[in-house]
Amino acid sequence: MDTEVKLEALAADARFDVCGWTGIPVSSPSPMRFIHRAALPGGGCVSLFKVLLTNVCINDCVYCVNQVARDKPRYSFQPDELAKVFMELHRKRLVQGLFLTSGIGTNPSRTMEQMIKTVEILRHRYEFSGYIHLKMLPGASFDCIEAGCRLANRVSVNIEAPTVQHLARLSTRKDLYQGILEPMQWVKRLKAKDESLVPSGQTTQFVVGAAGETDRDILRTTEALYHDISLRRAYFSAFHPIPGTRLEEARPTPPRRENRLYQADWLLRVYGFPYQEVELALGDRGNLSLSQNPKLVIARKQPWLFPVDINKASYEELLRVPGIGPTSAQRIVQARKEHSIYALSQLRKMRVVVKQAAPYIWFQGMLTWEREKQLSFLPELEEETEPEPTLAGAVG
Repeated sequence: MDTEVKLEALAADARFDVCGWTGIPVSSPSPMRFIHRAALPGGGCVSLFKVLLTNVCINDCVYCVNQVARDKPRYSFQPDELAKVFMELHRKRLVQGLFLTSGIGTNPSRTMEQMIKTVEILRHRYEFSGYIHLKMLPGASFDCIEAGCRLANRVSVNIEAPTVQHLARLSTRKDLYQGILEPMQWVKRLKAKDESLVPSGQTTQFVVGAAGETDRDILRTTEALYHDISLRRAYFSAFHPIPGTRLEEARPTPPRRENRLYQADWLLRVYGFPYQEVELALGDRGNLSLSQNPKLVIARKQPWLFPVDINKASYEELLRVPGIGPTSAQRIVQARKEHSIYALSQLRKMRVVVKQAAPYIWFQGMLTWEREKQLSFLPELEEETEPEPTLAGAVG
């Protein structure tokens, strides 16, 4: 079969596997569907060749474009063929790395062996030493997981749902413990024995809203994975109904819910908030507010913490102020070593979102933000926002 036909189909079906933050589009999206622009933590982006080895699948996931019962054309790459396609793109400088995922053909281990063979050809025959993110198929053998860890920069097993009960609503053939969590534990143990393996760590993905789970369910499982599996990060993919699946009539998950989960995850993973504190952002039904940033909700529920003295507060206390992120908190701590902070305009230059922060901070002689603008001779600048988790990259 023509390689271009396969490439178009298998790249299209790979779009549901998330390998970068969403919510804010990367500038200059690629006109080629199989080239995924993943944003980097420090700005800019990297181009990844994102593709399935095969869209043949024995699983019956009710939300999935490739589920076994769906009537659609099925395609597969051979390892030599796929490796050659990637190298042609790489030599033309169209892509810098590979994101390889797959449906499950005859069984997880056999399909995984073909994926591993593809990466082996790239590493050994073509001597490609760049970035590779390799999906580990649920149910694959330990030998396959080990081989993948020795070849890839990053690996991931998609968990999809936060509990056994929720996963059972999505698939009758997936086993949360033996098929998904056990391979994650294998990756953790392999990396503990050899720190050079999987330098970019392991990740996972949740399909948000398909199983009727709450944000509390997702965040509780995410926190457990960070603690027990040493997960590098979690990705959240808002559910969208696909024609020809059992959930084709279901309501799509609002993109804002996905974004709020990323913000709450940012508080857990980057800000170092304990889970019990992040839980304060949840409403009575266990979900995050779609209209308010979870950090702002948390601050409003802990009024006794504020206002903080901007010249004396610790780094951890500064992080709890809305509008102050890790970078601006570090700048404040560093600036205080040389001089006191006495104006909101100083904080603004440190990229603090002063409109958000002003009600939660204090310093000697503090003016209101509106009054300070009236007295300032500086031209108005567009407000900087607190670092958004949606801009963090897939490969950092």
